[in-house]
Amino acid sequence: MTKLFEDILHQPGELMKIFDTVVSNNNDKLHRAARLVGASKSIYVIGMGSSLHAGMAVVSFLNAYGRPAILLDASELLMSQWLPDDAAVILLSRSGQSKDVVDLFPLLRLHRAMIIAITNDAASPAAAAADEILALEAEFDTNVSVTMYSGIAMAGCLLAATVGRQQLAGIRDPLFRALRKVEELIPSWQDRIGKNHWLSEDAPYYFLARGTSIASCHEARLLWEEAAKAGATALNTGGFRHGPQEIVRAPLRIALWLDPSRLRSQDIELAHDLRKFGANVMLIGQEVDASAADLIIQLPSIPAPWQFLIDIVPMQIAAECLARAAGRDCDSFRLCSYVVLSEGGLTVGKKELKAS
Repeated sequence: MTKLFEDILHQPGELMKIFDTVVSNNNDKLHRAARLVGASKSIYVIGMGSSLHAGMAVVSFLNAYGRPAILLDASELLMSQWLPDDAAVILLSRSGQSKDVVDLFPLLRLHRAMIIAITNDAASPAAAAADEILALEAEFDTNVSVTMYSGIAMAGCLLAATVGRQQLAGIRDPLFRALRKVEELIPSWQDRIGKNHWLSEDAPYYFLARGTSIASCHEARLLWEEAAKAGATALNTGGFRHGPQEIVRAPLRIALWLDPSRLRSQDIELAHDLRKFGANVMLIGQEVDASAADLIIQLPSIPAPWQFLIDIVPMQIAAECLARAAGRDCDSFRLCSYVVLSEGGLTVGKKELKAS
């Protein structure tokens, strides 16, 4: 068993612990952070890598609660050096140590930003510089982000829901039921995905989603690159239909996330047309007709806005399956550092790069 698959197996249990850590054990911190966000006219969600993808779900939540937010890549904010005064900044970072994140603090302080750090390390530089900290207090993943991605996303969305005055006690039970069911389903999902011809070492991959599942879509693309060492493209489903659909022909592989209610019939129609023109399609969603695609991953019932919390799991499994099928090591990085601490070139040292 790979370390990546072990992390996937542990993820549902870790997420339940993170929920209780953020909501029950740190309720005062959560509400103080929500007041900071709620009092600000400008809200920015900032991250890098998988944390940036987690921010896509957070922004979707904030928008749904009538608090529009801007998602920014930390390195691009460093380039522009512009931020409105007195903004609320939700800073997402699993380690709280990435150079692009740490280098932001002089700019954020200059513009009197109120900083809420969501991180796994309460003793990190990001946490030390923040006005409020929501720490996951979870086990770090072996290498590739699994629980660290979904935990950061969940904590950010719990904050957004608190800003929107949602009672979090009412969502605990349905979320936990879904997570326990996913825990049971992981071995069967691994078996079905690993044996299905949707997985191919040489095919191009496109990942498509809407709403909060756009976070899963982009995180899946990163998993393809980090774990399977293969390329993929991630797009919102509507955007795919405005030009990129010209790519459709065999042996293209498509993973398409279905929202439980919005534009569902239109996306199933899209899956039908994609197959007609030669693509091999996986559908991920709740109560999906078994004949709608080449591979169906049926998700357990979960409130629609929170589906992103579990619909990344099949693609985490798929990335691990593809890595093993291709003989690639999904448990280590060839070129990337676990935490990026320098600028310029690839993130490995020059000596190691030359040796590889």
